[in-house]
Formats: sequence, C-alpha cells, structure tokens
Amino acid sequence: MDLVVLLVALVIILVGAELFTNGIEWFGRKLQLAEGAVGSVLAAVGTALPETMIPIIAIFFGGAESADAVGVGAILGAPFMLATLAMFVTGAAVLYAARHRPARDVMPVDTHVLAHDMRYFAIGYAVAIGAAFLPTSLVVLKWVIAAGLIGMYAWYVKGHFDAEAAEATDELAPLRLHRLDRRGHRLDPVEPRFRIVSAQVLAALACIVAGAYVFVGAVEHLSTTLGVDEAILALVIAPIATELPEKFNSIIWVRQGKDTLAMGNITGAMVFQSAIPTVVALLFAADTWRITEDSIVAFASAGIAFLSSAAIFIPMARRGRLTGRSLLVGGVFYVGYLGLVGASVAGLV
Repeated sequence: MDLVVLLVALVIILVGAELFTNGIEWFGRKLQLAEGAVGSVLAAVGTALPETMIPIIAIFFGGAESADAVGVGAILGAPFMLATLAMFVTGAAVLYAARHRPARDVMPVDTHVLAHDMRYFAIGYAVAIGAAFLPTSLVVLKWVIAAGLIGMYAWYVKGHFDAEAAEATDELAPLRLHRLDRRGHRLDPVEPRFRIVSAQVLAALACIVAGAYVFVGAVEHLSTTLGVDEAILALVIAPIATELPEKFNSIIWVRQGKDTLAMGNITGAMVFQSAIPTVVALLFAADTWRITEDSIVAFASAGIAFLSSAAIFIPMARRGRLTGRSLLVGGVFYVGYLGLVGASVAGLV
C-alpha cells in the first residue's frame, strides 16, 4: 500500500511540475521578461521545484526527526543524481543520435558556460557540505554561510541575465489550461489571458505541495516497514522520481542538436541545488545536516557527486570539448554508490 501511495504522490508532483513549467514560461511572457530571466530563473525554478518541495515539506511540516532525515536525503540526492545518472542518460542519448549528427558524439556545447556553472556548483556545494562538519551550537556562523550561498546564487543568476538578455523569445507550447478559459480561448486560441496563466501556476504549486506532503509521509512509513534509513531511502527514490523525468528535456534537446541547452539544463539545476535547498537544511534541520557515523553513507553521495563531476568536466575544460562518451562515466559512479547503499543496508559497512 505504501508503494501505491508513493506512486500516486509522485504522479501528482510530476503533473504539477509539468503544469508549472508550462505556466511559468507564459507568466514570464505576460510580464515581458527577457528570455534569459525566464529560462534561468522562472523555468529553472519550475524544473527544480518538485525535488525542492519534498525537503521543504518534510523539514517544515513533517514534525519528526525522521521527516528531517527524509528532507536531508532528498537534498543530498538531487546533486548526486544530476552528477551521475542524469549525465549518463544524456550521454547515452548523444551516442544513440551520433549517427545522425555531423560531429558524431562530440557535443557542440559552449564549454566556457558549462565550466562556469560547474565552478559555482563546486564552490557552493563544498561550502554547504563543509558546514555539515560544524557543531550545532555555531548558529550565527551557519546563518552567515547561508547568506553567502544565497548571495552566490543571486550573482550566478545575474550573470545569466546579463549574458542572455538580448536573445529572442522562442515560441512557447500552448498553455495547458487555456481551453478552460472558454471566453479567452474563443477570443484568441493562441495567446492566453493573464488570469488563466496565473491560475495554472497556482494550481501547479498546489499539486506539488500536496504531492510532496503525501510523499514524505509515505517514505517515512515505508522506511519504518523496511527497516531502511529514511535519509538513504529518500536520497535514492526522490531525485529519480522528481528530477530525472524533467531531465528528459535534455534528451529532446540532444535530438534537436541543442547540446548547450541540454547540458545547461543539468548544470544550472546543479548550481541551484547546491545553494538553495542546502540553506533550508543548514538553518532548519541543523541536527540532521551533520556528518556523523549514522549519516556518513548519505553524505558520501556528495563525494560521489564531486568525483563524477570532476571526471567529466575537468577533461572537458582541458580539451575544450565534451563528448557523449565522457558523460557515461556518471553511470559508473551511480552504480558504485548504489553498491555502497546496498552494503550499508546489509550491515556490511
């Protein structure tokens, strides 16, 4: 029964995420924002919202230490999954499409942009993980670190605003709920009115919050039933279910030859996950955001994320090019960590 509830919660979250991403693009269009602002801020939030809402709901509304563990596990899981499994899936898509691509598996990406993203990720995530070594009594220092992480992400977003403000806006997919506004759809079948755009965004947020709340409860109950640590279960399940489907955008962009968009979709999310959700854990789940004997396996995922990223992007920076084949190394690190989790569950480590 827990698995059924978990599946239903994930479906609700993903439906909400799809509605939000579609609606927030139209929201930006209605406010006449530059494409860079819509893509780097509004759409990026839409992509990251499902996996971000799970730890927020767990930490603020879970009401138990196990709920904090679910939240911390989900926060650690997102960068880990992006640095490993999402890279592998994108690399596999490149290799599959290589025979139809002029450069085969060489990806025509802007390596400077990707290197820029990964520098921000490495710094932000290293600071956030480093804060997990601090005693819980150093509250003021943790608030200073949190402010620094938020400031870092704001500066990162500003850089994308400055770089992309002159780009033209692409044609948007039709608003999903436009037909519900019968009068507006009759007047203009293509351009929705602001009120239905806002209604879709709010409805999407409601779906995501409700789905995340149910998800947290199901993970807590399932972990108790199976005797598995809540943080590890959330770390493995939540990112795959909530973020990996969003990364299928990268597969579509690979098929269209838009490799910079495909990779930026992943690296931009990594920067967000390294700075914003970690602040929530650092400030409001401080007792759980600590590296101890009990949490070492969960926090080991951060080390795997760093190693996988380094194995992919340091050679890219040196050679000035990225290949689909090089992304497959992420799958090796992902399987290696699953082996570590399995050994932990079996009591071998």
